[in-house]
Amino acid sequence: MNDHRPEPSPSAAGLTYAEALRAIEARGRYGIRLGLGRVRALLRAMGDPQRSVRGALVGGTNGKGSVIALASSALRAAGYRVGETPKPHLVTYRERIVVDGHPIAAGAFARLVAEALPLADRIEPRLGPPTEFELLTAVMFRHFAASELDVALVEVGLGGRLDATHAWDGGVAVVTNVDLDHMDRLGSTIPAIAREKAAIVERGDVAVTGATGEALAIIRRRCARLGVPLTEVPPPPLLGWTRDGLHVELPRLGPVDVGLRGRHQAVNVAVADALLDGLEASGVARVPDDARRQGYATARWPGRLELLEVTAADGSTREVLLDGAHNPSGAAALAQALDDLRPLLAGGMARPPAALTLVWGTMADKDVAGVIAAAAGARVLEGATIVCTSVDLPRAMPADALAEAWRTALPGARVEAVPDPAAALDLALAAARGPVVVAGSLYLVGASRARLVDDPTLRDPVAA
Repeated sequence: MNDHRPEPSPSAAGLTYAEALRAIEARGRYGIRLGLGRVRALLRAMGDPQRSVRGALVGGTNGKGSVIALASSALRAAGYRVGETPKPHLVTYRERIVVDGHPIAAGAFARLVAEALPLADRIEPRLGPPTEFELLTAVMFRHFAASELDVALVEVGLGGRLDATHAWDGGVAVVTNVDLDHMDRLGSTIPAIAREKAAIVERGDVAVTGATGEALAIIRRRCARLGVPLTEVPPPPLLGWTRDGLHVELPRLGPVDVGLRGRHQAVNVAVADALLDGLEASGVARVPDDARRQGYATARWPGRLELLEVTAADGSTREVLLDGAHNPSGAAALAQALDDLRPLLAGGMARPPAALTLVWGTMADKDVAGVIAAAAGARVLEGATIVCTSVDLPRAMPADALAEAWRTALPGARVEAVPDPAAALDLALAAARGPVVVAGSLYLVGASRARLVDDPTLRDPVAA
């Protein structure tokens, strides 16, 4: 029986899910402290579960999650048991550890955190306290090992060289692309950032990249020095798109359907296809052509150009497009997608088309001006209503300041500041004449998706 009701909390002998969540999130107070010593010691104390898992470590600036979603869908279509590590989560923290498309169960998460916490305390006097992401990485590999996976697809957290996930080498190393991001930690130039990301390539690996220019040259040098075969993936021909995905031509498969929206997904599916070739070359998994086609066509990646149909308070239907778009390149991809998709969405064929309503939130430590400038490049935002809001996080940019930034970037738009995200979404749904777009931060997308989509697998146990 497939019962999706929230499971009861673990017994008093261990941690409840809520207690485990509080404990792991409390490790966030130690901040981001790059380095491999703590996570390696923690994994060693847990029996080195990562050594029983093979697969691909996926780094890069953008597209990591899309590449993993596409490759995982194809692997599962071929009958493989697959582990994934989507980041960040949208609705429940458990989304960060996924096996066969399902988030880790609350009870399993609580048990593994309870197992890891005393081990983390034990190594603290020698190496300092493990961070939240280091603890999560250890819990993830422990769960993957217990789940008897066929393949793991692990997303690098930040950079690569000193990221906690780099304590693992699955056999295939992927760098999707390199752009300017996290410059305070990775360096202020493309070559500097590329060196950090290319470091996930280890001797004995098979490597794949969609990078270009200076970044590609650095990845080539890394692979040549280690004797690692490198597959360089150029953007494939884009044959067209619908409101539900793309048509792309891949080198061996020919025309394929892709169930993800946005032109940028063309290169992501090509990288995913090369990743699968790498798994085959490494002896990890072989995915036949028919499973690849099926997997790409049915791939889903929640919160990334995800199109929902929701019922507004007046009973009418609204189309809502969710997307993170938290850095300039992501915002530029969103702008292009909005222009491409607008004729295919509600009211798009009217003359003039019904105006869009954009709900926008962002973190203050992002390149706010650069992201907004890129998003404002969408032609279909002419005459749009922009509702600026702020998620409940210390790093969130205040709604009033965000509204001023949008007024500067898009003088012709109607811009409002509504600090509460739920109220901002309600206002947009009530007032919209055309589609509603929620973007600028995956935290905002997650909060909005939790209100719009009732997914039983994402319901957490109610805290006692």
